[in-house]
Amino acid sequence: LDCENGGNTMSDRLIASIHDCITTLARDNECRAIVISSLGKDFCSGVNLDDLGQFNTDLASVEDISRRGRVIEDRITHIQRAFTAIEMCPKPVIAIIHGACAGPGMGLATACDMRYCSTDTWFQVKEVEIGMAADVGTLQRLPKIIGSQSLVRELCFTGRKLESEEAFKSGLVNRVFGTKEEMLKFAFETATKIASLSPVAVQNTKKSIIYSFDRPAQEGLDHIREINLLALQSEDFISAATAAATKGEVAEFSKL
Repeated sequence: LDCENGGNTMSDRLIASIHDCITTLARDNECRAIVISSLGKDFCSGVNLDDLGQFNTDLASVEDISRRGRVIEDRITHIQRAFTAIEMCPKPVIAIIHGACAGPGMGLATACDMRYCSTDTWFQVKEVEIGMAADVGTLQRLPKIIGSQSLVRELCFTGRKLESEEAFKSGLVNRVFGTKEEMLKFAFETATKIASLSPVAVQNTKKSIIYSFDRPAQEGLDHIREINLLALQSEDFISAATAAATKGEVAEFSKL
């Protein structure tokens, strides 16, 4: 993320870029893992106020209430689509977060598969402070990430900041790092490890996790069984199993 402002506020241009980038990488057979980071002092400090002001001006020019509703719906859907593309991307997506992660930044972060942050990071479901409910994924995804529903409600009802250590203890992030450089190094090592494994296995694993999350265990078992009817016949499985059995060279896997 790299906006002209140091806070990396979520602008219309940035949202479109996120969607285009993720959908492109999802189709790129050379890509096996994705790391999302940001330049500047913050990961994402909130919504871009210039874009919001222009949107309100444009909205005021629409007289009919139903048509204004359609304009609002289109804008919300535009942002939701970008973050859902991250969640549904077949490749694992890692977020490395520093500074502020607020408002739509929370929507972006919670759509990722893994999250790491630095000690200076704070998280905030900021929308309630500006008179609205978060509508780009935080309310849907955060309760699935943090184990305590009581904590989720406290954060979403009050808009209070969640500091890095509490974020780690709650399960929102996997690890906390002293510096952004340490975090970058670890994230890329993790991405490299993922990329060294079978893309068939990794992508089927993500697909099964997403499918099974809100379904009974048996439905998830049926789903992964159907997937593995083909996957267990792939050259990836044969190569990896042979390497493990013979303790020979590490298996290498071709792109999908």
